[in-house]
Amino acid sequence: MSELKRPGGELASRPLHFFWIVDCSGSMYGEKIGTVNHAIQSTIPEMVSAAENNPNAQLMIRTLKFSTGASWVTSNPVNVEDFAWDDLEAGGVTDLGKAFELLSAQLTIPPMSDRALPPVLVLLSDGQPTDDYKKALAELKKLPWGKKAVKIAISIGQDADDEVLEEFTGNKELVLQANNAAALTKMIRWASTAASLVSAPASIAADGERISADGTANPVIVDMGGRIPDLDDIQEGDVW
Repeated sequence: MSELKRPGGELASRPLHFFWIVDCSGSMYGEKIGTVNHAIQSTIPEMVSAAENNPNAQLMIRTLKFSTGASWVTSNPVNVEDFAWDDLEAGGVTDLGKAFELLSAQLTIPPMSDRALPPVLVLLSDGQPTDDYKKALAELKKLPWGKKAVKIAISIGQDADDEVLEEFTGNKELVLQANNAAALTKMIRWASTAASLVSAPASIAADGERISADGTANPVIVDMGGRIPDLDDIQEGDVW
């Protein structure tokens, strides 16, 4: 739905850009990248449903992958209703800085609209950057939309560099741990709800304060009740 009716006229929906940023380095080969492909594919119907329930936002999805270099899987933003997941393959090194450079180029005005809702950036990684990511991350965070963006990171396996991921999110509570396939699937499903929360008129922070979705406050994505999902029940057994 692109317009929300109101007395005296129509209120156009505001664009909300959601980015999947996926590590496709060689260490992701096998079960890890397979789980990512399956889990994100399975979230699409739920994201479509959430978008239908939030007519004040027009949810647009893009996928960015990085390994040896970085590239857009979806070259332009796609309406969530039309979004299709293309399975990713793993191989190469971890050029996270290249991914941040490509992301920064898309978080300027234009191509971003000045009336957009805060974008949602979901980064998935299982290792350590092999390039100089710090400069590119600093440039990303200087951008107005880089500052306002909701940033979530999913740390895959025990070798992931959580300090780097925390640098990205700016909040260690938004670095989600996934040490096996069940946990990774749960974290991806949780992260996919971020768009529906941002597109609501307001979100509720973990401390109980209400925060605006217009970017005037730093958005904090929280689960129902203000809690990150409890993974104690699925972290037992084989771990990566």
